[in-house]
Order: sequence, then structure tokens, then C-alpha cells
Amino acid sequence: MSIKLDGKKLSLEIEEKLNNYIFNNKKIAKRTPGLAVIRIGEDPASGVYVKNKERACSRVGIRSIIFHLKDNVEQKEVEQLINKLNLDNDIDGMLLQLPIPKKFDDQKLISFINPSKDVDGLNEKNIGKLVKNEPAMRSCTPAGIVNLLKSQKITIEGKKIVVIGRSLLVGKPLSLMLLNLNGTVTMTHSKTLNLNKVCKEADILIAAAGKPNLIDSSFVKEGAVIIDVGIHRIESSDKNKTRLCGDVLLEDVIPKVFAYTPVPGGVGPMTVTMLLVNTIFSWQKQFGLSSTLNDLLP
Repeated sequence: MSIKLDGKKLSLEIEEKLNNYIFNNKKIAKRTPGLAVIRIGEDPASGVYVKNKERACSRVGIRSIIFHLKDNVEQKEVEQLINKLNLDNDIDGMLLQLPIPKKFDDQKLISFINPSKDVDGLNEKNIGKLVKNEPAMRSCTPAGIVNLLKSQKITIEGKKIVVIGRSLLVGKPLSLMLLNLNGTVTMTHSKTLNLNKVCKEADILIAAAGKPNLIDSSFVKEGAVIIDVGIHRIESSDKNKTRLCGDVLLEDVIPKVFAYTPVPGGVGPMTVTMLLVNTIFSWQKQFGLSSTLNDLLP
């Protein structure tokens, strides 16, 4: 029987550890960690994600401050806000909720964020440190995936790993993290030839393609581990309702695999949890606190 890599369960276990860590150290720091979230515009999915992050912060004892800006704000004004938050000693972490309206240069805005407060791990300095395998903020979804694999003692070293997708949010940083952990990594994408054949060689297959139900059992070798990063809302068999699915046709794949992540409840909760870990990591460094959480950052 296949093992379900339960991200929801693991995230709650890590949250308990984070809550205890903050409780035991806030007297030394004389304050709790602080996270600033910048949201621009009215993207409905962004609203849901920001609310989820706010709730998660509340559960572990992080003070979250939401800056919800109108989409008619100018790039320069957002840059000024970021610079102000960079200088605020009560803010340990900062993130720009993506996507943002197309008129903005999102990568330029992320470059303005102080790397030590860049809890999404997307600033070029943090990406550079990942390339060099040096300690730094790590991208949240990839770090969550590594923790999910480790939680079930799934070996990464020496394994053939195929990552579908090359985005800066998931595919690229995840491939680097797994490479740093001595996996043998193949990164594939929309231009990869014979994708089906390449995937079928993987001991660990990670789907971050952004296409619903792309991966069925014909892509997966017997006994592989499959990680589904995708999340999509599609029509259900009852035409008046919708349902969530991932990049993987799970019902077709589960009988064949050793372990899998469900959608929802797999990678998603771990992404939010790693955001909390990064915020506390920054707070810990600022006040020279004990480093008992460093094993959570790959």
C-alpha cells in the first residue's frame, strides 16, 4: 500500500515546534518575530493565500502585518515601502505576494528586499547562496518538499530525480536543493523530448508543470515516489461544482507508487510552514538565539 506524504499533518507538527521555540526565546529577544506581507491588487487567490499565511502566523506566535495596496499604486511607491520595511528592526521577514499586476517589475521589487528578510528565498543573493550550497533563506515550496521526503526517511542521495518545471519559484531552486543533497537530478520542461520516457526512469518524480492531470501511470515507474506541486480548480462530474486537483492523475498513479502527496493537503501546507520557518530563522539570527531549527532549512 502506498504511503501518503501528509503535508498537513507534518506542517502541524512543525508549527508546534515553532510555537515552543518562540515561547522559549521571546523573553531573550524582548519581542516576537515580525512578518510583513505586501499584496498589490485584488487577485482573489492572493487574498486566500495571504489570509492563510496570517492564520498560520497567529498559530505559532508571529506578528504579521499586511500591506494591501491598490493596483494603481506606482512601482516607486512599492519600492519605498520595501525600503522602509528593510530598515524596520521589528520586521524579520518580508514577502511580496505573487502574482502582482503586470505593470510592475516583480523581480526588481524582490531585489529591493533585504536578503536577510527575504522569506520567499527569491532574492538573487539567496538564490546565489543556494547555488553555492551556503546557508541562507530557502524557497518555501522546495524546502517544504525536502522536509516531506525526509519525514518518511525517503533517500535522496544517489537517487534519480526528475523535476517537471523550471520556474524560479519551484523547479530551479528545488533541483538545486536536491542536487546539494546528492540526488542525480534531471530538470524537464515544455520543450523536453520524450518526457514520458524521461519521467519513467525517476526514483522520485516531482510534477510542477502547472497542467492539471498531466501525469498518469504511464509516466511513473513501479515503486517510485511522486510529489505533486500543482493545484488547479476544475469542473467536477456535477457540472455546477468544482474540485481541486494537481498535475498528477492520482487515482491512476497511487496503485503503482511507493509514496505520493495528495492534493490538497500535500505540498501546499508545507509551503506556508516553511515561510514561518524562514521568518523565525531571520529572528533567531538577529538576536543570536539557539539554532535548534536549522535542520528544517535544506
